[in-house]
Amino acid sequence: MIDAKTMSYILDSLIEPVLFADTKHIIRYMNKAAIEYYDDGIKLIATNLLDCHNQKSRQMMVEILAEMHKGLDEKIITDNEKYRIYMRVVRDGDGLVIGYYERYEPPQIKNIFSAKDTE
Repeated sequence: MIDAKTMSYILDSLIEPVLFADTKHIIRYMNKAAIEYYDDGIKLIATNLLDCHNQKSRQMMVEILAEMHKGLDEKIITDNEKYRIYMRVVRDGDGLVIGYYERYEPPQIKNIFSAKDTE
């Protein structure tokens, strides 16, 4: 089993921001990329993630967390030309939800050619 420090190094090696919040939406961990990505950086740790979002986003995040308690593993929360953001559940060894993290990925590339153009 690896220790917490090694796990932190692994997460810090990712170029994508990773932000973990508990079931009360309190930010408990940010990897190096997340600290650099968010304006308030490390100051966000121990604050409520919902405070960083508008009312519509807050409601969506609360609803997704409720779905996670019922078995949902992941749900997309943003999909635009810059990135896709997902909420991904984190469970303990007994399968209980202990929080979630936001994960980023590049946007989906849409096929700009029609089937007729490729023939």
